[in-house]
Amino acid sequence: MSTEEHEGKQWLWVLIVGLGLIALADFLFVGEGLLSAGILGLGGLLVVFASSEMMIKAVDGYARRKKMNSFVAGTMAGLSSNIPELVMLAFVLIATPRVGFIVTVLTLHVGAAAFGLYCGALPRDVEGNANLPKPLVGLSTDLYAAAGGVFFSLGMIMLLMKAFAVRGTVNPALNTTDLYFFGTLLLLIQAVAVTRLVKRFSGKHQSASDEDIPVEQADDSAQMPIVTIVAFSVAGLVVSVIGGHSVGEFAGALVERLAHSGYSEMFGAIILSLFSASGAFVMIGTAHVQKKYNIAMANASGAITQVPFLVLPIAMIMLAAFTQTGIIPAVDNVGGVIPIDIHTTSAILLGFPSMLVLWKAVQDDGKVNWVETSTMVAIFLLVIYLLVAHG
Repeated sequence: MSTEEHEGKQWLWVLIVGLGLIALADFLFVGEGLLSAGILGLGGLLVVFASSEMMIKAVDGYARRKKMNSFVAGTMAGLSSNIPELVMLAFVLIATPRVGFIVTVLTLHVGAAAFGLYCGALPRDVEGNANLPKPLVGLSTDLYAAAGGVFFSLGMIMLLMKAFAVRGTVNPALNTTDLYFFGTLLLLIQAVAVTRLVKRFSGKHQSASDEDIPVEQADDSAQMPIVTIVAFSVAGLVVSVIGGHSVGEFAGALVERLAHSGYSEMFGAIILSLFSASGAFVMIGTAHVQKKYNIAMANASGAITQVPFLVLPIAMIMLAAFTQTGIIPAVDNVGGVIPIDIHTTSAILLGFPSMLVLWKAVQDDGKVNWVETSTMVAIFLLVIYLLVAHG
């Protein structure tokens, strides 16, 4: 058996081991507390890793058939990688709506920090610059700017609602109508962005310089059959749901243990957001090891842009629906869902400086130098620290 064939089957063994650990935790270690949760979390991460491999295989096959460059195809795979996160968030939102909302927003900050760190791993030219794919510079930066505007506007509105609330009345909160309206508008932005990405950037990409990271065009030979592409896609999505649910249960148990140990609510929310974004992180790492830099970069950028325009609006709509159907209680008698307090407001408002720095670093010349890389990482980590320590 060749080395390529052996590596091509590693994901299958990882999937088998992961599913075995999940079954072990569910049937043999029930009631064992943190031990059971730890085994469940490890199994879930392995399953998520295997699912990302299957999605990458499906993306490669689809790109070859449609002559689509790897950045655009990788973005599509990144959209699918949100399935485990959304499954986990659904359970969290039902159990603790307020914490679930905070976790959703904090995932943006975690993704932004991961993007900055990943920029440090990109190939550099002789001047120390990492040239970014044209689709990222031409479209993703627009989404960074839009996300910054959304978080600033929404955060300021929440501050004003809190500051001018009439004394003696119920605490201000975002109600079901607010969440339906915000969620629908944000999803429309995502739909327009995906449409423009496919129409404008799915063809060949001309490098800006000799050192530019090429957006690979797949070889037309040895095209993957449609049935195989569909099989990898469906299987990857199914097992990602299983892995995401398992990771979510582990993260929930861990956060509960941290809360009992006296750690802040924001600290637990950050931990939970790390696990909720694990699928995207695994896909970034897997694609980078395979030297598929544009699939990795598409997912690193998508981990940021897909939070405000896909994950957050879906979470908002789920919260509104859960409240209306009585699955979760309203915070007041007039349909309030998300209370406006220091934690919810700071998580939203601090998304603005992160998006501003990211937009400026990428938009100015389509490159990321070491100064911009270190600045991005420092700002993102500073925001995360402030949220944990003082949020």
